Amino acid sequence: MQDPNRRQFLANSMAAAGALSIAPIAQASAPQTLLQGKAEHVISIWLGGGMGQIDTFDPKAKGDPKARKPGAYYDSIDTAVDGVQVCQHLASMAKVMDRVTAVRTVNHNVIDEHAAATNRMHTGRAISGTVTYPSLGSLIVNQRGPASDDAPPYVLIGYPNVTRGPGFLGAKYGYLYLTETGRGPAGLSRPDFITPQRQGRREQFLASLRKSAGSTAVTELLDYEAAIEQSMKLSGPEFNRVFNLDGESDALRNRYGGEFGQRCLLSRRLIERGVRFIEVSHNLNFLNGSGWDVHNSGIVNQHKLIEEMDTAVSTLIVDLQAKNLLDRTLIVITSEFGRPPEFDSGGGRGHQGSTFSCVLAGGGLAHRGAWGETDEMSKKIVADPVSVPDFFATICGCVGVDYSKYLYAGDRPVPVTDQGTPIAQLFA
Repeated sequence: MQDPNRRQFLANSMAAAGALSIAPIAQASAPQTLLQGKAEHVISIWLGGGMGQIDTFDPKAKGDPKARKPGAYYDSIDTAVDGVQVCQHLASMAKVMDRVTAVRTVNHNVIDEHAAATNRMHTGRAISGTVTYPSLGSLIVNQRGPASDDAPPYVLIGYPNVTRGPGFLGAKYGYLYLTETGRGPAGLSRPDFITPQRQGRREQFLASLRKSAGSTAVTELLDYEAAIEQSMKLSGPEFNRVFNLDGESDALRNRYGGEFGQRCLLSRRLIERGVRFIEVSHNLNFLNGSGWDVHNSGIVNQHKLIEEMDTAVSTLIVDLQAKNLLDRTLIVITSEFGRPPEFDSGGGRGHQGSTFSCVLAGGGLAHRGAWGETDEMSKKIVADPVSVPDFFATICGCVGVDYSKYLYAGDRPVPVTDQGTPIAQLFA
């Protein structure tokens, strides 16, 4: 009887040990509730060069560039949210911070170099030698589809670049590029000498060429054909009316401000037309001689950039709300990294990816003015770190994209947000 008892004891012990070892794994792999918002559109504002969080949305005690004393360049002011301050040059944003969350603890481990960091903040992951990853805009369009058949799903007002592109998703999910706000895309604006009759003859000729070419199953060719179809649909006067900003009142256009403000106004019109995702660059007008990359003396007139952003974005928030579009439209402000509290030899600032601020507004989120806490110099994270995948997951969740899903680059699985987790408190 000893042998059977011993065998039974060993079997029971192994079963118990196995149960203990499996329990944590089962618990860890238990599905979590998918956070999903109801926003339909995204306006992503890109501050190329590196917006300094300590001089904008995460202000701290003032420093002194002449004495090389680290700290903020400007004074701080209170906002519409108790306990949340911004820099003095964000006076208009301060009034609408109850509809905004400055995520102050975004961080990445990219060496503080512009190209690599720009790629990280557009694709959500590091550059790969074997896979070209899609941008956030292409990814959202791929997952949500067009918001309207009468508008391009993805529009870029700024710099065309591979980091903004569709990557392995294919040309169908690429962007329409605008060079100026007063007219439609050059490739879609029909010259005056091309009459409707002449255009009709051209389309008939194209149709006959397609017919003689026969059918194809090549994905790249099918995507190209789809792009041609969409281009033909959007090249007429109907879609191009959206670029007629003169249709807006002078008072509203003046409230938006200069060129960047007009880009934001155009973005609202494109949203009304049915565009799903828009990126707007705010680094074309170097009001300070260097844009947001404020090394050395570039910081002296940095306030002009901040004030231009303040005017345009705050007006966009109010304008969208007046048209009942704010809860359906998520506004995102991003930059490739932030700036350190220390001043360089010329009085400016270097680069900092260890913690910086990105901003969310509207989109039906439960805004709180700010999220995350940094130390007294906005250099280290004290509470609630938000990785780039986490930030992307928050955006995806807000617009109804499953951030836990996998896509495929050929037969290679690629997570939508590189395993990001949304900021759950913003969905409360």
